[in-house]
Amino acid sequence: MPQFKYTARKSDGKLIDGVLTCSDRAAAIFQVEQQGGVPIKIEAVAGGEASPATSPAASSSPRRSEPTRDGGVAAKAAAPPSAPGAVTSLSHTHQHLFTEQLAHLLTAGMTLDEALGVLEKRLKHPKLHGLSHGLHRALVDGRSLSQALRDYPRIFSPLYVNLVSAGEASGALPEILKRLVRHLADVKSLRDRVSQALLYPSVLVVAGLGLIIVFMTVMVPKLMTFFKGTGQPLPPATQLLVSANYVIVHYWWAAVIAGAVGYGAWKTFTASAEGRRAWDYFTWRIPLYSRIIRYRFYAQFARTLGTLMENGVTLLRSLELLEEISGNEYVRLRMVEVRKAVVDGATLSVALGEQGIFPELFIDMMSVGEQTGKFGGTMQMIADVYERELDQQIQVVSTLIPPLVMIVIAAVVGLVVYGIMSAVFGLTSGLRSTVR
Repeated sequence: MPQFKYTARKSDGKLIDGVLTCSDRAAAIFQVEQQGGVPIKIEAVAGGEASPATSPAASSSPRRSEPTRDGGVAAKAAAPPSAPGAVTSLSHTHQHLFTEQLAHLLTAGMTLDEALGVLEKRLKHPKLHGLSHGLHRALVDGRSLSQALRDYPRIFSPLYVNLVSAGEASGALPEILKRLVRHLADVKSLRDRVSQALLYPSVLVVAGLGLIIVFMTVMVPKLMTFFKGTGQPLPPATQLLVSANYVIVHYWWAAVIAGAVGYGAWKTFTASAEGRRAWDYFTWRIPLYSRIIRYRFYAQFARTLGTLMENGVTLLRSLELLEEISGNEYVRLRMVEVRKAVVDGATLSVALGEQGIFPELFIDMMSVGEQTGKFGGTMQMIADVYERELDQQIQVVSTLIPPLVMIVIAAVVGLVVYGIMSAVFGLTSGLRSTVR
């Protein structure tokens, strides 16, 4: 009967290897998984007799590992870890594609070593190919997948790495990756909905400003030249147009300098911790716009926390990972206080309620999840609720902005037309007086 040499990782993070006698390779994978190991590499033994070594005590691998603070494992290899590839960034779409392809291959029964080898050959995009090659090389060197992912901090977030680490420790890496695929898809969908809803109002604002500038710098000067040629005094409204045109044409550079100075002052102000916190507090409280920011944060917080808890990440570690999810320094500091309160023994719902950044409905639904023992599922349900609320807020904003922009444009154009018509009426009145 054929023999297969295997390398696998146990749930405690230790590497084991040995030889199995099985009818085929699928049976070897099944036996390794039955022993609670995640198959890393399984290959047929070409000839020779080898006795099975299916227990951790039988492992003769020189590579050992030990737990890390965040639940991962750190390999102690004789050779230094493989250096990361040249890939330093990856789009969200490509990250989703890589995760999805890896999950499919592992679910189909491939070992991690084989799956990364297949991706290295299959993915033709230069960045995806380089990423697959770097991860495959690290795995061959004896490192775990989560350790290899840490070589790419600008691609894989700590949340992503910790979920993979939890999957390796629990022996459920394929299922974890499939959940990561769904999580990445949800995050991308949320981001795309916000961007698409605000795209049309943004284009309308830019087009309106362009129309006003063209009207003031091209059409108004020609009309003013004609009116001045008549020798008639210009009405106050028309004179205001002439003055505005003069400022725009001759002092546009002052506006550019003022904008640059203002931007520099803002960057300097927000570079300090106090300035950043004050600015983020201001954006968190802006009427109308802040509701989009808040509901997006509520939905993403609930979705991510539910995903982490469902995959075995501890509550304190989950809160630590979630501190950066808002991108808001004011909220991050509040989340630090939440984690401290949980460490002191408070429930998460009580700790969040004391900070005043989450709505009462959110806190009440979370409290129910804590009491019923279905916390992960409850958080996913909360995420669904606030994603629907976010869609409604986006719809409100995208509905209100176009008419507001049109009103501003109409007011400016109306003032220009009034100034021109005042000059026309003044000119005709002067001509009538001359004729008489």
